[in-house]
Amino acid sequence: MYFIVVKFKTKPEHTDRFMELVGPFTAATRAEPGNLWFDWSRSIEDPAEFVLIEAFADDEAAGAHVNSDHFKAGLESMRPALASTPKIVSRKVEGDSWGDMGELKIG
Repeated sequence: MYFIVVKFKTKPEHTDRFMELVGPFTAATRAEPGNLWFDWSRSIEDPAEFVLIEAFADDEAAGAHVNSDHFKAGLESMRPALASTPKIVSRKVEGDSWGDMGELKIG
C-alpha cells in the first residue's frame, strides 16, 4: 500500500475554516475505490498545522488519486489558505491496514 502523511500550515485567516474548505476533497477521496483511509488531525502544539494521514491500496489507486479531477481541484481550493508548501512523507509499505501495536497490548 501507499502510506502518505502530509503537514499543511495554514494562514491565520483560514485556520478556523480549513476543514470546511477541504471537505469536498476529503469526501471525494474517501469515495475512491482504492482509498484505504484519508484522515485529518490538527496539531495540539500549533493550531495552524493540519496533518493528513492517507493510504491507497496499490500503485494504480495512488496514481488514479493524483490524476483525478478532485485532486487537482482540492489542491487549488486549499492553495490560498496555505502559509507554506506542505511537507510530505510518501512510501510504499507492506500491508493493507493498521496493525496492533505490539509494545502496548490492551486486554
